[in-house]
Amino acid sequence: MDFLNDKHKDIYLGLIENSNVNPNDVERKVLFYIISGNDDLFKKKSSVYNFDEGFINFDCLDSSTVDFCSSSKALIRLGFNLYNGYTDDYTNPLDILGKLDFNNYLIANRAINIRFKK
Repeated sequence: MDFLNDKHKDIYLGLIENSNVNPNDVERKVLFYIISGNDDLFKKKSSVYNFDEGFINFDCLDSSTVDFCSSSKALIRLGFNLYNGYTDDYTNPLDILGKLDFNNYLIANRAINIRFKK
């Protein structure tokens, strides 16, 4: 797996270990890869994923209790889509990739490669 830097790798491995992710669970690995590579998402990780119960929080995209920038929302949508096929009016390549800066684009591209084992 290709990480942005050592910090990204350490955060990712911590999320995987603390969540007891099955080695074959590519969907969670991809979501945690995305969360661990973006500082905003990592700070708000509990709004994106319920670590106690082990499921994604779809409501975070429309919640008034947590504020995500457009780039973070795009990464969340990508992560949810790669996790279980989630779609909404903004979950398409143009909307997702068009809102990403260079580092977030790298995260998205690598997450897609991980999910599809490329």
